[in-house]
Amino acid sequence: MKLIHQEYGKGKVRVMKVTRSGKWNELKEVDVTVMLSGDFGKSYTEGDNSKVVPTDTVKNTIHILAKTELGEDIEEFALALGSHFLKKYSQVSSVRIEISERLWSRMAFGDKLHDHSFVGSNQEYPFTKVVCARGKKPVVQSGMSDLVILKTTASGFENYPKCEFTTIPETNDRILGTSLNASWEYNSTPKSYSKANAVILEAMMKAFTKNYSPSLQKTLHEMAEAGFKAVKQVNKISLKAPNMHCLLVNFAPFGMENKNEIFVPTTEPHGQIEGDFER
Repeated sequence: MKLIHQEYGKGKVRVMKVTRSGKWNELKEVDVTVMLSGDFGKSYTEGDNSKVVPTDTVKNTIHILAKTELGEDIEEFALALGSHFLKKYSQVSSVRIEISERLWSRMAFGDKLHDHSFVGSNQEYPFTKVVCARGKKPVVQSGMSDLVILKTTASGFENYPKCEFTTIPETNDRILGTSLNASWEYNSTPKSYSKANAVILEAMMKAFTKNYSPSLQKTLHEMAEAGFKAVKQVNKISLKAPNMHCLLVNFAPFGMENKNEIFVPTTEPHGQIEGDFER
């Protein structure tokens, strides 16, 4: 038997950081996974732990580096973690870091922002995936997961193949909604990852809202195109979009007409539309 791949590390390390400036507090919460690859084969085949960095040490390293390295950009924190493990342990050849962020919004009363109270988001979250390999340029991917977006019109679906099993009617006016998972890969370092991420996301949202959508496929293409135009440091964009169907309720049995007003939203089963785009 031959060992053909191995990596290990620590997953789901949760970190919450509070940065204080007088009464004004900033809040950051992340979920970190660090996976190490390298000269660890004998730990699998012979039970030799002489080169194995304990996963508890990995966890402690994440917590300790968060004190100095976790700031606005989760990408910078991931790069700092990757650099640390490569420098600290010669037996490590590459480090894969995945970080997701829970979003907290500052409470506001009237037009006054509260200095230390926040509301958490239970839906979308920013993330980054970074691979740091010895002697190679780090690969940085950023994105947003589970971003629920919807428009109530300016969408349709027509001129598709039909057979005896086709029941969906053609329409040029439908609700278009999805829980978007979007990621993009950087080919060079922007001045600020967080600002570049905000710019590319805003560009894609504008594309979603601006044009009539003949299909979710076409809309994903337009969103990726807008993202490339917005941020020159990005060379690849991947979009995954489960189509959230909103089914028109049949009012005919009640002698009434439903003029695109009352729908039943469904999440399962859903159409799964995906696309990878390169500049």
